[in-house]
Amino acid sequence: MQWNQRQAAGMARLFACDGHVVGFDGSQLDGRHAIESEMARIFADHQTGQYVWIVREVRLLSPSVALLRAVAGMVPPGQSSLNPDVNAIQTLIAVREEANWRIAMYQNTPAALHGRPDAVKALTGELRQRLKQTVDELSSR
Repeated sequence: MQWNQRQAAGMARLFACDGHVVGFDGSQLDGRHAIESEMARIFADHQTGQYVWIVREVRLLSPSVALLRAVAGMVPPGQSSLNPDVNAIQTLIAVREEANWRIAMYQNTPAALHGRPDAVKALTGELRQRLKQTVDELSSR
């Protein structure tokens, strides 16, 4: 995963040239160049957490357009457990460009789930289980 490896150029290459991002804080990035520039700035200026995700759905909308829905969590730098305050719901639209799939639109929305502490706890539990699976997979290599 490009985020966990802190690879701004690699992240940007996942996007169509005219791809868009709506970030966790509502910031918007338009175009591969802007995406790469902002990711490079983030990686240079911040220690970033490790990202863990669960894909909920992948649906072909046409032979060349797909929808992906996922949930994600972050392990803060230097820690080993998720921070539930930054759990997210993610949606992306991918388009086929010749033999490759590229992201046309990616939105990362806070999973605040206001007034539903049981839903926050359930999502965090799922993500913690996925984190454990990831750690187990990496240690068995």
